[in-house]
Amino acid sequence: MPPYAQSVSTFWKDRLAPGPRAAALPPVQQLLGNLSVPFDLARTKAQAAMLADGMRGDGRSILLIPGLLASEQRMGWLRDILAAAGYDAHDWGMGRNFGPKPDSLDRIDRCVDAIREKSGGPVTLVGWSLGGLYAREYAKFACAKVGGVVTMGTPFSGDPRANHAWRLYQLVSGFPVDRPPFPCTREEKPPVPTVALWSRRDGVILPECARGRAGERDRAIEVDCTHMGFAAAPEGIAAVGKALEAIRS
Repeated sequence: MPPYAQSVSTFWKDRLAPGPRAAALPPVQQLLGNLSVPFDLARTKAQAAMLADGMRGDGRSILLIPGLLASEQRMGWLRDILAAAGYDAHDWGMGRNFGPKPDSLDRIDRCVDAIREKSGGPVTLVGWSLGGLYAREYAKFACAKVGGVVTMGTPFSGDPRANHAWRLYQLVSGFPVDRPPFPCTREEKPPVPTVALWSRRDGVILPECARGRAGERDRAIEVDCTHMGFAAAPEGIAAVGKALEAIRS
């Protein structure tokens, strides 16, 4: 083949070669399952006292960090049940989560310091979805202040696009999903006890990305709920109680 023909052949071969394999996504049927959240909330309201009685709160300070576009109100039932169980549960105090900002970890640090001024001890972070990524990265930034991290359906492992939320994340936050505006090593385990809650029927996050691999978290607990159910369904809230006990032991 003449040199020119070879160069043309190489030109088209490079452009027609398949690109990176598209990330696997949860089935659409499971994504639609998240529409059950009103029924999950109704069940949690009916079972709130039983859920609190089933936990062994020890007075530890807990900071709840909501997921993308969620607010403190969305974490309300979880907060109130943890408080009724004997935990010192706190909202993050930053309103709705519109995605990471350059000062997000600094703002969490100020919140943790305010809690520690009253409690005097480390704070356990419980983060739902994107909030769990904040929790993990903050625990690397200030591990001496953190007693442990619980993530709920948080995509800290694998492909950051293996979910149905990454385009919304980029639209809302203005940052690429693989380049947040603060130092982030998603798969690196924080130097504190960590428990990952995950669900086969999450529907938003690919289960293996929320479960993580050995070395990326200390323990993984499977939960029978949808992604929205982690902070709304009785099964999700009870699992947080189990995770907190696992960190304590």
